Amino acid sequence: MLNSVLVVARKEVIDSLRDTRSLTSSLMYALMGPAVVFMVSLASAAASRMDAVLIGMMSVFTLVAAFVGGMSVAMDTVAGERERQSLLPLLMNPVRRREIVWGKWLAVSLFAVAGLILNLAGFALVFARSGMHLPWPAVAAGILPLAFLAASIQLLISTVCRAAKEAQTYLSMLVFLPMGLGLFQVFFPVSAHAWFAFLPVLGQQLQLEYWMKGGSAAFVPAAALGCCTAVLALLVLEVAANRLHRDEIVYGN
Repeated sequence: MLNSVLVVARKEVIDSLRDTRSLTSSLMYALMGPAVVFMVSLASAAASRMDAVLIGMMSVFTLVAAFVGGMSVAMDTVAGERERQSLLPLLMNPVRRREIVWGKWLAVSLFAVAGLILNLAGFALVFARSGMHLPWPAVAAGILPLAFLAASIQLLISTVCRAAKEAQTYLSMLVFLPMGLGLFQVFFPVSAHAWFAFLPVLGQQLQLEYWMKGGSAAFVPAAALGCCTAVLALLVLEVAANRLHRDEIVYGN
């Protein structure tokens, strides 16, 4: 099974790397947040203390980066292949459809994680100017799984859409999910509850804000949030795999 999954993932990664325009767009989205915050910090007299709103905006940019990194890849993996009539020949191979979905998910996740890491590295450089450092072990345990969840949701949406253009529309709208939840939390912080720390998206934002304000990096809460996010990602991925057994999904009728 693992070999089949890796073969599908390799095929999707190679195909996606040929699309330099989409890669450039994803790179610009990933680095947009650090660039904006860096310019604000240069122009603001409050750069040394990083006020709460600015830190909140930084966390929102990071959440969005997890969703835009693999967006163009997810758009092409199922909806794009069905539009080019190459999905059915792929499904006719002696490989379980769950393995095909897992391979495509690994490819989308690779680009989503890369975009998220670029975003975090950019913010790490901004923080280095003020002598602060991100707790990378806790970040890896709690924040990176959000990219896997984003890849699962995007792949599910791609299986529903009939064409790449339709997938692009819905995947672009999906970006408003982390953006809307993040901005709500920034401007209405009193609405936060303790159990928010274990919810995907909201939990990642709360952890990022806490770390960016200089809070201690506790690995166990970060790992617990990461596990909750990973479990949800696997559940969404299973739904996407089940949809490939439906004729209207395969043939687009």
